[in-house]
Amino acid sequence: MNINSKPYKWQSREQSLGYMVNWAARLFAREMDEALRPFGLMSGQLPVIFALADGKPQSQRELVRLAAVEQSTMAKTLARMERDGLIQRAPDPNDRRSALISLSSSAADRLPDIAAAVAAINARSHMHLSAENSELLLNLLRGVINGLTNNE
Repeated sequence: MNINSKPYKWQSREQSLGYMVNWAARLFAREMDEALRPFGLMSGQLPVIFALADGKPQSQRELVRLAAVEQSTMAKTLARMERDGLIQRAPDPNDRRSALISLSSSAADRLPDIAAAVAAINARSHMHLSAENSELLLNLLRGVINGLTNNE
């Protein structure tokens, strides 16, 4: 089909939900990477940190589910985190083919500082929103995520 055969009126980027969410996500990632650099972390590793922060070891399969990423992405993330001394692996007593992953003691010791850095970025992102609008935005984004994940 010839692109010129049907006129199409493009939305401005400020009217495109996908564009605006992606733009906000890139800004978040940039700010998080900067704030987490002193801890030897990157924003892409935060889902693993969040999932393991309670001290309960998890399988790689469970981390894939919790982080909603591909298996190969999680494998690379965990390899980097293990190399950097952020996680440790132990044999799963219920499955000899699997390992349980937990935060290293040095990473666990830094959790309060990591949480403070993440909270500071989140607070900055909300500073131009009322408390009600912040909660509304979170609820709306949950709805967008549910709509996109339920159609898979």
